[in-house]
Amino acid sequence: MKLGRFLLKFLAAGTLSTVAVLLQPLSLHAQGHSKPEVLEVNEAHEPPLMGIHWARDLRPAHRRGGSANMLWHNGAIMNSSAVTLIFWGRSWSSSDAKVSGLESFYTGFSNSNYAKTSDEYTGTNGQVGPTNSMNGYFIDNSVASGGNNTSTILAEVCKVIPNPVSNGYYPVYTDVPRGNAGYCAWHSYGSCGGVPVQFGFFFDLDNDPGCDPADTQTGHPQGLAALANVSAHELSETRTDPRNGGWYDAAGNENGDKCAWTFNVPYVSFSDGSKWKVQGEWSNNAYNAGTGYPNSSGQRGCLDGH
Repeated sequence: MKLGRFLLKFLAAGTLSTVAVLLQPLSLHAQGHSKPEVLEVNEAHEPPLMGIHWARDLRPAHRRGGSANMLWHNGAIMNSSAVTLIFWGRSWSSSDAKVSGLESFYTGFSNSNYAKTSDEYTGTNGQVGPTNSMNGYFIDNSVASGGNNTSTILAEVCKVIPNPVSNGYYPVYTDVPRGNAGYCAWHSYGSCGGVPVQFGFFFDLDNDPGCDPADTQTGHPQGLAALANVSAHELSETRTDPRNGGWYDAAGNENGDKCAWTFNVPYVSFSDGSKWKVQGEWSNNAYNAGTGYPNSSGQRGCLDGH
């Protein structure tokens, strides 16, 4: 869901201070190629937080009345995505199970039936495609920032990624616990050296019931299972609305927002055989045909490709 155009700013218990990006040397490892915080957005200087994955007990109710469908806003979509992961924070290492687990998640997402649930959407540059390339990861062991603004996370992407590409998607996984923030993750966009980029922000969700999909079947550690579910939400939204001109409904909800915290089956199988408990994604076609499963408002437009 968008901030700025829609009134989704909550009051905080106290004042947040923005943590600047630290400019200390990087440790980079490339493999292969309740009251939530205030979300500060100054649209004159930074793009909006998009597709905010609200915590379970704070997700806004879906608007009733009028069309439930998402509308196109005259912009581009992503035909494919080139994914490079960024792990930001002092606690990350290449031996962390979440590093290899998320590599597997993004590899298996490509060409999965789950990814294909978004293929119906088109933009100025054609149709959303189901493929993404997994281009390894970087670890930055400087002190990570929280996700209360987009400019800090964009600065981290530009700092870490040596050669960004215009169809790049750069999810930033921090070791910062969610604390009193009302959201688990979000996505946004910007540019690095004149190259357009898309990126996401993710808290450390270990032992966080507010962002936990309650996966009891796949065998993944809880923190990894939680990150996989919110990652599915943000990547699907980035593909269908990468730069604020794609697909969202009259209330600003993107395809992941409209099906957040609703699960049709215990797990979904990806193209590499891995299994993940992930929410469905909204399909206008399924809603119009009555073939989707219901979201939290009972609107039958969610698909998971199982």
